[in-house]
Amino acid sequence: MSSPSKRREMDLMKLMMSDYKVEMINDGMQEFYVHFHGPNDSPYHDGVWKVRVELPDAYPYKSPSIGFVNKIYHPNVDEMSGSVCLDVINQTWSPMFDLVNVFEVFLPQLLLYPNPSDPLNGEAAALMMRDRAAYEQRVKEFCKKYAKPEDIGAVAEEKSSSDEELTEDEYDSSDEQVAGKADP
Repeated sequence: MSSPSKRREMDLMKLMMSDYKVEMINDGMQEFYVHFHGPNDSPYHDGVWKVRVELPDAYPYKSPSIGFVNKIYHPNVDEMSGSVCLDVINQTWSPMFDLVNVFEVFLPQLLLYPNPSDPLNGEAAALMMRDRAAYEQRVKEFCKKYAKPEDIGAVAEEKSSSDEELTEDEYDSSDEQVAGKADP
């Protein structure tokens, strides 16, 4: 790779071409949101989250900063800020990894295998160690309350895009109004 900026562009394009919805935060390629669905076979499987990604100037040599925008109940995610325990990504990060790895490997592994011994959310960690069934029930409650598609704007976006579709009659009439009459 010739430079970190080229690598950043390539990784971002690869992520955009995958099955993940990506929303740019500004004109640069360093901050964006990714819609992330909880992994199957986990209490998170019905949830969908908007995840904020910030790429440092030294990316891919330095790991991205990852944070959940809508609430998630997890021992390794700060309940207030949504920050993911940096050790989870930093300890295993290598320039060989890309952004798709974050969403296909790192985050699913984090949700499937929480580490209550290194918590950012002490309450979730304590509940998980004390009563796994109650912990999983709390996770499901959070998913229902905070991690539905409408919580990240997915339903509103789908609705607005279908509102923009015009019938053939509407399309023809709006063309005439915008363009006006042809010159003789």
